Amino acid sequence: MIKLSRSKLYVALSLTLAVVFFGTVGYRYISDYSWIDALYMTVITMATVGFKEVQPLDDTSKIFTVFLIVASVFILGFAISVLTEYVLSRSSLNLLKKKKVKNKINSLSDHVVICGYGRNGMQAAERLIAYKKPFVVIEKNKDIIEKYEENILFVEGDANDDSTLDEAGIARAQYLITAMPDDAANLFVVLSARQLNEKLFIISRASLATSQKKLFLGGADKVIMPDKIGGDHMASLVVMPDLITFMDKLSMEGVHTTNLEEVAIEDFSDQVDCNSLRDLDLRKRTGCTIIGYIAPDGEYIINPEADLQLQPKSKVIVLGRPEQIKRLNEMFHIG
Repeated sequence: MIKLSRSKLYVALSLTLAVVFFGTVGYRYISDYSWIDALYMTVITMATVGFKEVQPLDDTSKIFTVFLIVASVFILGFAISVLTEYVLSRSSLNLLKKKKVKNKINSLSDHVVICGYGRNGMQAAERLIAYKKPFVVIEKNKDIIEKYEENILFVEGDANDDSTLDEAGIARAQYLITAMPDDAANLFVVLSARQLNEKLFIISRASLATSQKKLFLGGADKVIMPDKIGGDHMASLVVMPDLITFMDKLSMEGVHTTNLEEVAIEDFSDQVDCNSLRDLDLRKRTGCTIIGYIAPDGEYIINPEADLQLQPKSKVIVLGRPEQIKRLNEMFHIG
């Protein structure tokens, strides 16, 4: 609809310019006007404003003027109707788009809300897309929204506004990632989001070390400093390059290329009678190796013993090649 209206708009503009050109040339050579007077006469004739002609017209000029007025009435009428149609159709399309996005957001639950679609926000979105985790982005820059709105659910507005957070479904969300470059803005969002959803897991970006404590006090569960992580990573590449390169190989790039998986014990206990890691026997079943155990109280155990007793609501960290991870997920119906 918009493309059709736009093509008609181009036609209307072309016809209008053609009439202006035709009228200016006609008055220049038929009435012997100067170019400026000819253009002026053409415009006031097309606009039918009733201004007096530059100089008296002879019969030939009057006949030319009659034809110019008739042509102008039809062409300008057509141009106005096309312009009106274009504006109304564009407005209707925008309203339809916003309604469609709103309905999609209202249907989400346990999703992720990302505040800010800068470099860090975009990286977070790419990872969530790879893992097919639903998310909504709050962004106030219209240019960014128009550029990426085909693939991303956006809420246009200021993340510091409670109504904007509500529109993004913060009350039904499971996670919040606030990735704005300003620490004060992130802190304000963390405070607001924690009030709106006490169970929300909040991950905040911080630029300054002094902001970390404030963000934790404000209600953030995790605080990430991208600049510090980047510096540590580069320094580690100098000190132990092979180990860091190997760790990079374990980087989770997507559902079908990951080498690491986090699995809740309940995913196993529903199908296998398991009291210890030995009972799971994942190495034999899938080829995967358990390299970590997360207790219900959040304690992390690296390279746990085979006889470690499994507790409800605990998790295991599993290492394997992509095909082994895939076999694990398919065998225990994970994901």
